[in-house]
Amino acid sequence: MIQKDISFLTPEENLLFDDVLLYLAEQGQSGEVVRFWECQQYFIVLGKISDAQKDIEWEAVRREGIPVLRRSSGGGTVLQGRGCLNYSFILSKENRPEILTIHQSYRFILEKLVQTLRDLKVEVVFKPISDLATADGDKKFSGNAQRRSKKYILHHGTILYDFDLPKIAEFLKMPENIPAYRGGRGHLDFVTNINISLDQFKKMCGQKFGVKRHENKLTNSEKDCLEQWRKVKNIFVSPKGKNFGLSD
Repeated sequence: MIQKDISFLTPEENLLFDDVLLYLAEQGQSGEVVRFWECQQYFIVLGKISDAQKDIEWEAVRREGIPVLRRSSGGGTVLQGRGCLNYSFILSKENRPEILTIHQSYRFILEKLVQTLRDLKVEVVFKPISDLATADGDKKFSGNAQRRSKKYILHHGTILYDFDLPKIAEFLKMPENIPAYRGGRGHLDFVTNINISLDQFKKMCGQKFGVKRHENKLTNSEKDCLEQWRKVKNIFVSPKGKNFGLSD
């Protein structure tokens, strides 16, 4: 497995690059990857079938000029930006039988992240299907989603470590579908930051998943694919919820 610490300036590039990594793995041009990234710009990203009208406070979004995009994976609508670390795993189904089903894969991956954080003295728990929360108070700090292809999966998630939490309530409505452990709590009572060393987390996380080397520059194949996809794939969402999305 290769570890990449690669962040782009724009939300669009950051989201598309995850799919580039999955595509190249499926084509046999690369293999397993764990990528860490963070965008300094605030933006909203919807899951593949999320409803933009039901999830977003559009008046506030338009006023502040917050871009809205749609990713290719499932999951809910989230606000991202400075203080929100992203991790993205490209994992082989052949090499890792634990990820052959979606529920197994969430448990396999997130339990490794739980152990990593506990090793860093942060007491956290896995909340099925796809959340991580603090052991004290059941406050969510990590959401996760997947896109599953024939040979590989893309599993990506977030960790709030220094995020401006009130902005979540400013730009996002209360979701319609909520996990039972949320208990009807509003955004500010439900989400939290955790205190971690990012460098230590990345290092220990890589060890848990078997990282063999670091590669923090784009390969020619990655660069060419990303440049091409920026020209042909529109992942921005309008106030009416319309977008062209990602083609397979």
